Amino acid sequence: MAWPLYMDAEIKPHRSLSQRGFIILISAITTANVGAAVVFLSMKAHLVPIFLGLDVAAVAVAFLASFKAGRIVERVQVSAAEVKVTYEAGDKVKVVWESPTAFTRVTAEHDEENRCMALRLALSGRQTAVAAALSPRERGEFAKALETAIWRARRGG
Repeated sequence: MAWPLYMDAEIKPHRSLSQRGFIILISAITTANVGAAVVFLSMKAHLVPIFLGLDVAAVAVAFLASFKAGRIVERVQVSAAEVKVTYEAGDKVKVVWESPTAFTRVTAEHDEENRCMALRLALSGRQTAVAAALSPRERGEFAKALETAIWRARRGG
């Protein structure tokens, strides 16, 4: 039997640099490093351009890893039967948390300014972080919505 969902939230990480912005940035870094390499080669420092090339490669790899991580979507589902958290990347789905709704707790850590710094689901000594990609304000709002969805699921409406 399929249970109705009281929450089906999809959390996508925000990336401020677009693909076009990445190309512009890597082009600017490459141009600056090529200019520096020409200067160092004219001074007979033949090893410096190698390290400048490694610098460009390291920046490109770091951004590509960030773009790959940005494609992972966290899905939080609450039904009357269970609370489920999955990570979805394309057609791959990895379940990271399943627990009975009746016994699942939502715990939040707040700083001195009452911002939600960490949000976790807990059950019998085990726990998992959720909504880490959100800002503290958004995480606080999500915590309230998650608690409300679990409360409604426990009561059946």
